[in-house]
Amino acid sequence: MITRRHFLGTGLAAGAFTLGGGRGHASPAAGELGLTAEPAVARLVGGKWPDTRVWSYNRSIPGPEIRVRQGETLRVIARNGLEQPTTVHWHGVRLPIAMDGVPGVTQDPIEPGDVFRYEFEAGGAGTLWYHPHFNSSEQVGRGLSGVLVVEEAEPIRVDRDVTWVLDDWLLRETAQIDDSFGHRGQMSHGGRIGNTVTVNGRIPETFAVRAGERIRLRLANVSNARTFGLDLGAFEPKIIALDGQPVAPFAPDGGKVTVAAAQRVDLVLDMAGRPGERVTVTDGYYRNRAYEFVEFVYSGERPLRDSPLDAPVALPRNPVPEPVPDGDALRRTVVLQGGAMGAFPDGADRFIEDNQFWFLNGLPDKGRDGPLFTVERGRTCVVTMRNETRWEHPMHLHGFSFRVLSRNGRPNMRSEWRDTVLVHPEESVEVAFVADNPGDWMFHCHVLEHQMAGMMGIVRVA
Repeated sequence: MITRRHFLGTGLAAGAFTLGGGRGHASPAAGELGLTAEPAVARLVGGKWPDTRVWSYNRSIPGPEIRVRQGETLRVIARNGLEQPTTVHWHGVRLPIAMDGVPGVTQDPIEPGDVFRYEFEAGGAGTLWYHPHFNSSEQVGRGLSGVLVVEEAEPIRVDRDVTWVLDDWLLRETAQIDDSFGHRGQMSHGGRIGNTVTVNGRIPETFAVRAGERIRLRLANVSNARTFGLDLGAFEPKIIALDGQPVAPFAPDGGKVTVAAAQRVDLVLDMAGRPGERVTVTDGYYRNRAYEFVEFVYSGERPLRDSPLDAPVALPRNPVPEPVPDGDALRRTVVLQGGAMGAFPDGADRFIEDNQFWFLNGLPDKGRDGPLFTVERGRTCVVTMRNETRWEHPMHLHGFSFRVLSRNGRPNMRSEWRDTVLVHPEESVEVAFVADNPGDWMFHCHVLEHQMAGMMGIVRVA
């Protein structure tokens, strides 16, 4: 892995890269925002390594951080400067089906040289993101992603609001992207796990802070498959939102923050250290593969304040209809099957020959043969996801947020809202949502190689 530790081990100096927020803000409130998918180069690694050839939005890695206020209308002109079709999916946004960006389902692909106009109201505040849904494993893996922040009408009081876009890249020793997209091993195992981790498009070195300040830190995992498990050391973080939806503020177990592929976590951090101190954050999610993620470095300035900021951190609730799991709720089970070392349904051989390794209820890419199920508009739907594979799956439902009701039959006391829930091997997770938005909505694993190899389907709201 090309990381800070790699630089130290080889004696190559990359220079300290001090993290800030996202790659500049693009506010379309005054009109339309142009968003062009096109080839570019990015200085992902630094030091003596060359720039990396990437695919980008507006020649930036990550794409521009789009910020709007809750209730505003977002208008984006998406231009395709690639040599293959593309779309833009607005992950986590409750929007009209025609704006969801799924080729062949909600829109025709945007052909090379063409444009598509996206327009929708930013009805719920939170940390969201955008990416292609055409050849998504390669297009996202080459850099096409960005964050959409919908600001609350009355934001909580902090000294800084900072976004970290977490990503990983599979690079060759030349610092160029490995071209092994569609590799059967990646598709049938854990997906495309990179060897180089970046934050906001660069290998992170340090993050400069001031004693006494309060930071709202928005974490967005845009990687193809990696789950991050960040140990924040001496900090006492409070999680205030998950996948863009507020939660009653709570401290993560052991101070470790887990962010699976496509998930977002909003934290409040009080800088309780002293001037000149350093705090190392590590990522130890994968067994025997821990590494130093970044160092928080306190400046030598006198503390901004002597005690933590006395201001509430709870966020106001978004306008999401509350599911009622009892009564006439529709109940459906979705079984996740296949993959390396997993159980395959009968007749799977004919699909495996076509690189379809993953199955929902016995079939790959269920959208080709009709929806997984249909739910009446306005009705509560309770879905049980049962993972019969040897791999974890961050399962994402387009167009909705859902309550996580239980895991393995045990009630989830927090019952948080999510749009992407991590389902571990041999685990069963029960979620509920109100089907208030009509259309054919994608439901898939957000390990993008799993999605492209069959773990996807359609939930129809009619």
